[in-house]
Amino acid sequence: MKKIIVDENFWELFPEAEIFIVTAKEINNQVNEEDDPYFSDLLARGKHDAQKFLTADSFSQNEVIQEWRQAFSQFKTKKGARSSIEALLKRASQDRTFNPINPLVDLYNSVSLKYAVPCGGEDIASLSGDLHLGKAKGGESFKPLGANEDAPALPEEIIYYDEIGAVCRCFNWREAQRTMLQENTTDAILVIEAINAQQAMRAKMAAAELSQLIEGYFKVKTTTATLTKKTPEQQI
Repeated sequence: MKKIIVDENFWELFPEAEIFIVTAKEINNQVNEEDDPYFSDLLARGKHDAQKFLTADSFSQNEVIQEWRQAFSQFKTKKGARSSIEALLKRASQDRTFNPINPLVDLYNSVSLKYAVPCGGEDIASLSGDLHLGKAKGGESFKPLGANEDAPALPEEIIYYDEIGAVCRCFNWREAQRTMLQENTTDAILVIEAINAQQAMRAKMAAAELSQLIEGYFKVKTTTATLTKKTPEQQI
């Protein structure tokens, strides 16, 4: 049985963090174009709800953006790396359309927008051993979506990793091709990140809603958990 484990060196940087986990198994994540209106509507509503987090005159001055930029300043990052929620909120601020990708990704993107929290997901079968969140040693192999060359992690960068290499770099900034959610995914772990108490309140609601959406669409039972400094690991 695989686990997700948050390393001690992560808590040294972010002692108040809470990582919310939703696990779904025996699902059919294949795209059915007949469902596109359902997912388009979910994403549009998420974009609409995201506007309440975009009240500052300057995009970079919004509280969510400031919090995650400050978090990223506490560890080594690749130049230009930003939290995944910043990328989504930027698109929402520009009134861009969110088109369906695949069911799991669409569901977590919709709640990510609605609650302004970073979300990500991995194909459990593609993980080699346990999934960790912690500081990189440096050099962990990483091939992002659309890339042909290795882009290894930097020393002390915050990454998700397994026995083979990096799974996500800079929290959920960039996803590896190797473990990404695809149409052939049947077992998945979805992760929602919070680094302070206010974010955690929203992340908890996002995880509950994501669980409900997954159960409603895929007709399966999900499992949920919250990782903290006191409870840093969970079977998946």
